[in-house]
Amino acid sequence: MTDPASALSDVQSRIAHAAKVAGRPVGDVAVIAVSKTHPAEAIVPLVAAGQRLFGENRVQEAQAKWPALREAHPDVVLHLIGQLQSNKAEDAVALFDCIHSLDRPSLVAALARAMDRLGRHLPCFVQVNIGAEEQKGGCAIEALPALLAEARTADLNVIGLMCVPPLGIEPAPFFALLDKLAADHGLAGRSMGMSDDFETAIMLGATHVRVGSALFGARA
Repeated sequence: MTDPASALSDVQSRIAHAAKVAGRPVGDVAVIAVSKTHPAEAIVPLVAAGQRLFGENRVQEAQAKWPALREAHPDVVLHLIGQLQSNKAEDAVALFDCIHSLDRPSLVAALARAMDRLGRHLPCFVQVNIGAEEQKGGCAIEALPALLAEARTADLNVIGLMCVPPLGIEPAPFFALLDKLAADHGLAGRSMGMSDDFETAIMLGATHVRVGSALFGARA
């Protein structure tokens, strides 16, 4: 694995090239450094290299390492990209700046209560189960209109849609479908694309790409 600054520069170059090919401004695409399972010592060099958006999968893991990091680096923005249990909603709202995994009515209610209680109204992405996989989280495509209506009634700030395409299948059709769904519902954000496929996602409208191994190396 190259040093963090070189890894970040390489990812930024790949993003810039994909955006150029797609005829999009590179500033349209935000890179979220997925720091799940990586310790604070691995995160600090990326912060020093200029990275400010980070993503974590689990509330408990983030609670263990991010309060001290954020005290040292108050301009860091933290995204929750993993599944969220309703009973962890208040902890998530207290720690994170954006939620990517809103996927069911009970979580809409839990997040709305937590945000009102804490006075922090975080932007959210609705996670769509884009491949209709039984084992995967996310709102079913056919349930999306109702869930968006509930979120808006609850005054949640839904800024886009998020997806994780099925493993081992060409992701482009799934990214294209998420892009269409977001457009159909008047949403600007598309959180899609990871280390192996973010260029494809950018070509198909991604506004946020979630990059882990290309920045941190393989997880243990």
